[in-house]
Amino acid sequence: MTRYIGIDPSGETGVVILDRNGNYLDGFEIAPDTNDKTVKICEIVETIFDNLELGDVIAIEGFSFGSKGKGIDFQFGLGHAIRLELYRQNMKWIEVTPTQVKKFATGKGTTKKENMILPINRLWGFEHESNNVRDAFVLAQVARSVHNGLTLTEYQQDVIEAILGPSESKRKRA
Repeated sequence: MTRYIGIDPSGETGVVILDRNGNYLDGFEIAPDTNDKTVKICEIVETIFDNLELGDVIAIEGFSFGSKGKGIDFQFGLGHAIRLELYRQNMKWIEVTPTQVKKFATGKGTTKKENMILPINRLWGFEHESNNVRDAFVLAQVARSVHNGLTLTEYQQDVIEAILGPSESKRKRA
């Protein structure tokens, strides 16, 4: 049975699981209580993979190349560790840029995290206190849309076409 998974990798990684009909099954934040970056990355990756199943359709938020600060090395290390394990497990994933996540939820790729709360609730009736879990929810919805070709709005269709490329997107709709 197909499930749709959204992964928002960060120090507090958000994960959301939707069933084949897009119903919310689970959502949680992974926030290991350690300052050791290597241990933290390992614990996050292990927790993610404890919750994945063969056949899951996975969307992961891409790297924020414009970010600055001391946590960037961790962000890139975690992002690569998750992708490496997906590769090792022979699991495919959909890469979604941070601006595509925002645009899919709000119609605008530059929306601030706090301004995503209401649009996510309006579109899907979903609420969560963690912006990482909210982003993971949107990512799971992107995975579902890529897999099924289903979108609610024109701006969501634009995001899916950008992810798939125009020729692949046309084939999905046919």
